Formats: sequence, structure tokens, C-alpha cells
Amino acid sequence: MNVLAGNWPSQGLRAVLDFLYPPLCVLCRKSVGSAGDLCASCWGAIVFLDGPVCARCGVPFETDPGSGALCAACHTRPPAYDAARSVMRYEEASKRPILALKRGDRLDLAPIFGRWLARAGSEFVAESDVVVPVPLHRRRLWARRYNQAALLAKAFAYETDKPFDPLVLRRSRPTPSQGEMPSSKARRRNVMGAFRVGGASAGRIRGRAVLLIDDVMTTGATVEACARVLKRAGARKVFVLTLARVVRANAV
Repeated sequence: MNVLAGNWPSQGLRAVLDFLYPPLCVLCRKSVGSAGDLCASCWGAIVFLDGPVCARCGVPFETDPGSGALCAACHTRPPAYDAARSVMRYEEASKRPILALKRGDRLDLAPIFGRWLARAGSEFVAESDVVVPVPLHRRRLWARRYNQAALLAKAFAYETDKPFDPLVLRRSRPTPSQGEMPSSKARRRNVMGAFRVGGASAGRIRGRAVLLIDDVMTTGATVEACARVLKRAGARKVFVLTLARVVRANAV
């Protein structure tokens, strides 16, 4: 299966593969009913963000404040993007499969995560015109050999039948990993001016709604920087969809 090329197996082929190679839990490798499933214990360990969330940034609420409610941070400083959603909390149970895709060459996880993203981002699908991944700088892409955000975006586009354009955004300068930054302010400085829209790409997004995909949202600095660049290039709206997000105790 060539995940990079986006040749996902058909349902018939999946059935044959399941017969020849019994499906295993994507986390612990126990036997499960079908490929891409989690066993009961792993499913229970992951916190999926399927409850009430801020209408803008997608941070989860402890109680339901009603449709369209915003968190305090979005009231005070609305983000550049129009709305964001995530599949799950980024913590120990969810970190393992994400890092397996990102650093462990588990490219087989991309189609599975694409289906999860399609469910979590279902409210964005109808209005979105093009799916765009957060880019890696060419040096890091050369070292890693693939961009996990691009794999997720391509898998999502396949599931939702949306156009996928991995070349709209470019990372114009290398930056240290956001995980190395000591604060939210440092993260914002780290990615300031790090992204651009190529001249030929501007015409492809002008007046259109862009769905931006990344693997993890921590403080939101990266997707905020990308959204600002996309809006300046003429994007009508920018929606953000991530596989996971960090949720701090004082954020809910």
C-alpha cells in the first residue's frame, strides 16, 4: 500500500488483507474486529474531544454553555483562523500513535487518522474548498523523508473527496521545534515570518475557504501564523483541523 501516493485499499481488498493478516489494535497490537480499530482498553484511554467546545478555537468545555459559545481567550483575542477542531487530547495514550506516525515510519496510520479527522471536522467539509497541510522546511523534510501533516491532509482529502494542495504554504525559513520553546510567547516568536504563500498558489486560494491540517495543536502559534499568511493572500476563511491538541487545566 503506497500511502504517500494516496492509493488506499478498496473495501474488497481490505477484507482480503484482514483475512490474510488479522487486524490488530493500532496502539497495543491486540486482535481487533477490523483494521484501524482500537481495542477496548486503548479506546478507553484516549480522550476524544466529542463534547462541547469553544466555537472558535475548539478547546473543550467542562459543561455545555450552549451553541456558539466562546472561551475567554477567544473573547479577549480572537484567533486569525475562523474555527478549529481536534480529534483528541494530546496526552500519554494519544501521543504514542501520533509519534509513531511522525517519527516511527508508521505510514499505515495515516488512512486511519484520516477517517478520524473526517469525523471530527465534518462541520467544515461542506464549506471548505481546498485542504492544505502545515508545511515542513525542506531541510527537515529531507531528514524525515515525509511530512506527517501532509499525509494526514491527503488522507482527510481522500475521505471527504476534497481537493488537496500540499504546495500552497511554504516554510520560508527553518525554525527550532515548537516543542523546544519554553513559553507561548516564544512559540509565537519562533514561527513569526516562517510561512509564506507562493506566488502561483495565491490565485488558487483567493476567495476560497482553506482547511488547514496539522498533527498537534499546543498553543496554536503555528496554525495562527499559517492562518494569517493565508488570509493575507486572499483566503476567504481558514478552518483548522488537528489530530490532537494540548488541553491545559485553566483552558477549560
